[in-house]
Amino acid sequence: MSSANVTALILAAGAGTRMKSDKPKVVHEVLDTPMIQLVIAAAEKAGCERILTVVGYQEDQVRAALPQSIECVHQPSRKGTADAVVVAADALADSSGYLLVMCGDMPLLRSATLRQLVAVCQDRCMAVLTAHVENPSGYGRIVRDDTGSIAAIVEDKDASPSELAINEINTGIYCFALDGLFDRLAKIDNDNAQGEYYLTDMVKVCRADNEPVMALQLTDAEEAHGVNSRAQLAQAGTLLQRRTNEKLMAAGVGIVAPELTWISPDCQIDHDVNILPNTIIAKGTKIKSGSSIGPSSRIYGANVGADCVIEESIVRDSTMGDRCQIGPYAYVRPEVTLGNDVKIGTSVEVKKSTIGDGSKIPHLSYVGDATLGTGVNIGAGVITCNYDGVKKSETIICDDAFIGSDTMLVAPLTIGKNSITAAGSTIGEDVPDDSLALARARQVNKDGWVKQNRKEG
Repeated sequence: MSSANVTALILAAGAGTRMKSDKPKVVHEVLDTPMIQLVIAAAEKAGCERILTVVGYQEDQVRAALPQSIECVHQPSRKGTADAVVVAADALADSSGYLLVMCGDMPLLRSATLRQLVAVCQDRCMAVLTAHVENPSGYGRIVRDDTGSIAAIVEDKDASPSELAINEINTGIYCFALDGLFDRLAKIDNDNAQGEYYLTDMVKVCRADNEPVMALQLTDAEEAHGVNSRAQLAQAGTLLQRRTNEKLMAAGVGIVAPELTWISPDCQIDHDVNILPNTIIAKGTKIKSGSSIGPSSRIYGANVGADCVIEESIVRDSTMGDRCQIGPYAYVRPEVTLGNDVKIGTSVEVKKSTIGDGSKIPHLSYVGDATLGTGVNIGAGVITCNYDGVKKSETIICDDAFIGSDTMLVAPLTIGKNSITAAGSTIGEDVPDDSLALARARQVNKDGWVKQNRKEG
């Protein structure tokens, strides 16, 4: 982007009635990310020094989806796109340079495109982002003059037969010079069927001032994909899925079945990570080189070390070191920290715990609110009984302890270094270092009891 100051104004006040939803349209998610966050990210990467969002319908939900740095402007009633810009006049009173007007329901816009649009607008009153599409029905048509600048934007319902044949459309993305913008906006009227003030009428206003209106035509029309329905939301997800996966594969990430892999575009995945089919990697996730994820795994906001394996498992908001093995069918819940070389095996659930280097929980266990040292081995069927119905208590298992199968560890509890609990025990008292703890009833065999007390059917 040039050295000119650029402010972004994102229009997000509409209800999106065709979504048939109680949520405002712009907070619906594409690849685990609210649409408006993807639009904001494009503006930020384009170098916009300031970003404002026009809010209205269900604005509390929209505000909640915005980063704290984003300023909001309230549009009391929705009277059209030009009105949405006018309500930002006070907020923009001291701004100079250029204003990018963007739609909050266009999640596929690229930052490079926005930079190019600003460059096209340099020393001009207005520039419009356009696209050639195979089926322009429903879109405003771009009518150009002999010089190639825009002569008019004609809405589909108002177009003549010759204008309907034009397949260059208005995307609804504009760049304006801020100098004189609001004086020109004041010349727009609402003399139309909808009784609304349209930004497309700025073409007429600029040309009346002998100012040419410039156009930037998209090379990839998919960027202009807007979302007005559930079907278009799903299509946007498919397009962004393909774009994200292609970018990762170009950077050296192995994706076995891109059409069956969903990765949030903000994830950081190193080269030589291998991702198997039916895997979801959600926003905020970071994965280091050499790890294998999937098949059928879901990773949400986790930090995954190098050379880890996560097979048919769920990991949420947790951190793991290098060479960890997760699954199959494991559930790593939030606030778990795994050291290096940790194994969380088949049908194991771990919650809010720290597991030291080399420790293993191979199968069929629940570990919650616990701290495990290094080299700890947890047998099958072990449960940390962390909740007494009122509060959660901690279990501490020190280095090199061995917890026998089917042990119940009743917190608060500390198992000392190099200690052992016998299989089938219920341990409710601290165990010293280098000790064996047994806590199970003595076995009693009663010879002949069955024949004496049960009659054959």
